[in-house]
Amino acid sequence: MSTDIWVWIAAILTLGIFSFLYKDNPFYRFCEHLFVGITNGYAITFYWHRILVPSLIKPVSQGEKLYLLIFAFIGALYFTRFIPRLSWLVRIPIAFVLGYGAGAAIPRTIETSIIEQAKATILQRSNFLNLFDAISSIIIFFGVIATIIYFFFSTERKGILKHLAYSGIIFIMLGFGASFGYTVMARISLLIGRLTFLLRDWLGIIK
Repeated sequence: MSTDIWVWIAAILTLGIFSFLYKDNPFYRFCEHLFVGITNGYAITFYWHRILVPSLIKPVSQGEKLYLLIFAFIGALYFTRFIPRLSWLVRIPIAFVLGYGAGAAIPRTIETSIIEQAKATILQRSNFLNLFDAISSIIIFFGVIATIIYFFFSTERKGILKHLAYSGIIFIMLGFGASFGYTVMARISLLIGRLTFLLRDWLGIIK
């Protein structure tokens, strides 16, 4: 069994989180609030020392990049949310964040989610160098076409369109199933990590 005090603290807090599996209790709520508080404290400290100080306070205090005061003022308008008469001013920084975020995200999304996936779907000569790659490329190409047709509602589904739409349902379910399975496996991996910590690092039962 470990003699490290920090291992004991981590183990007790882990058991506190696991206690929610039985029912909600004060021990779990304490661990939850402690986790949220430490996370927020770390985030505030990180933003202060890694972002605000080097990117705003130091340049402005040295007389450089004084235009940053404009952005600092806009960011400070977030705190007007706590002043009822001035709370409407919070819309200004929100508008800047949403506008900049959308402008930065749209080109990247088009590049990664549309152009690159379209290029990966197109049947190329390099995809037919071996049998496995050829079959995979044909299945992916057929699955993409069938899925797109499933979401095409402007024409009545008759004949081949009907069969392709039904095939699209199969590919959609396969995609959802794979995503769900990946999520479950990720959670199980986290559980295994915690159990390994408790049984090996804390109790020393396993090696």
